[in-house]
Amino acid sequence: MTTPQPSPQDFGGTPGYGAPGGSPYPGPPAGPPPQIPGGPPAAGAAPYGPGPYGTPQAPYGGAPQAPYGYPGPGMPPPVPPRRNTGKVWGIIGAVAGVLVVGGIASALVFGGGGGGGGGTGAASGPKYRITVPQTLAGGTYTLTKDISQQAGASVPRDGANEHGITSVGGQYTSGTVSLVMVGLYGTIDDPQTTVDHSIRGMKVDSGTQVAVPEKIFTPRGGGAPVTCGVDVRQEMGQKITLAFCVWADFRTSVNLARTDAADLTKDPRSVDLQEFADTAGKIRAEVTKPLG
Repeated sequence: MTTPQPSPQDFGGTPGYGAPGGSPYPGPPAGPPPQIPGGPPAAGAAPYGPGPYGTPQAPYGGAPQAPYGYPGPGMPPPVPPRRNTGKVWGIIGAVAGVLVVGGIASALVFGGGGGGGGGTGAASGPKYRITVPQTLAGGTYTLTKDISQQAGASVPRDGANEHGITSVGGQYTSGTVSLVMVGLYGTIDDPQTTVDHSIRGMKVDSGTQVAVPEKIFTPRGGGAPVTCGVDVRQEMGQKITLAFCVWADFRTSVNLARTDAADLTKDPRSVDLQEFADTAGKIRAEVTKPLG
């Protein structure tokens, strides 16, 4: 017949663990501890028997207790620490700020531009707006935070090349991949000037380095070209690889930035910008809607 093993609740009051008679609060044994085969007890060693709060010591000659932080015999392994998701979201929030203040706002603040011809095209063309849908790229990305209020408070309504501007934006995720979308709509005199100034605005601070220079891509799903590149930024003490795509027409302009929280220091040369441009083409079709 198998002798029943004590349950964890029995520790501290179970005979065989230095608690004679099952007393839950025994005192130390009278007299010195017995000699352990193989040598005398270490100087200053605690008396044999239950430790404080009913925690048993190892039986005589038994296996030593595991060091702190490691599981003992029959115990489950320690739970690994959770990832610092708060810092990751702080980084993504900082990226959103870069797009709003550094990119879109700079597009309006910087002077110059093609002016005339673009203005005529804008005045005669249809009007559109940029929206912030719940998902992007066919459901690949899910909205986690609408940052339109932040964009509207940071971006002026009128600039040297853009007029009557409304700004919107959102933060999206897909697994560990985070994407920030910031757009504006109104009247744009020269779309290429808006693209140039948006990209310039993202690089004006010392925390940004150009890793892969911007290049024009045509989305394989169709639509007008987009300009994409890769920057390396320092945010909250962390170096991150940040791919971006920008486009503009006479009524709208959008900045996209994407990074992977699982691999923030990804080799910039490994980023597939054509794939990101294809994604940008899908997103452009989803966020651009007729105004009215």
